[in-house]
Amino acid sequence: MVQDLGYLKESPSQTAGPYVHIGCTPNFAGITGVYEADLGITMVNDRTLGERITVRGRVIDGAGVPLKDALVEIWQADAAGFYNSPSDLRGTADPNFTGWGRCPTGTEDGVFTFETIKPGRAPYKDGRKMAPHITVWIVARGINIGLHTRMYFADEPEANAEDPLLARIEHRHRVSTLVAPRDGSVYTFDIHLQGDKETVFLDI
Repeated sequence: MVQDLGYLKESPSQTAGPYVHIGCTPNFAGITGVYEADLGITMVNDRTLGERITVRGRVIDGAGVPLKDALVEIWQADAAGFYNSPSDLRGTADPNFTGWGRCPTGTEDGVFTFETIKPGRAPYKDGRKMAPHITVWIVARGINIGLHTRMYFADEPEANAEDPLLARIEHRHRVSTLVAPRDGSVYTFDIHLQGDKETVFLDI
């Protein structure tokens, strides 16, 4: 007689729920004593190399309403195009730049803000130079799997035209959903989850 192995069924997908801020940004959620400061809240210090910029935006649902319970993380290269990662063997990244940040959108207007530096150009997997960009990850109640996208810079038109990833976007009018306009030192990057302005999300 063949033994019944009793395989377990796959658990259903779960959204981030209303607790993502409690687990990832406890100080923001009013829970102190876990971390001196929430992880990812600071990316630069007074010795960080590169042009200081602010990235600001909202995560907007299909009805046009900014989410107040999303969490946004970013990863990026330093000003010279190096990543703060042991897998980047091309050189040494700026030790005064984390290359990673995290921000909740729990304010009344649902805005996330990152104080960072403008990244340099890093190579694509085939060696071609990518345009300066910031990788963005979004998680929120109602999102089963975290969403990945990128933010490019509107004042880098030549580099954007050469970028291997942007070149692969079939519907060219949607490229603009990944490009952040600049006003002074502030880049505005609103992320639309659905609708006519839906941001291009990446399957990575």
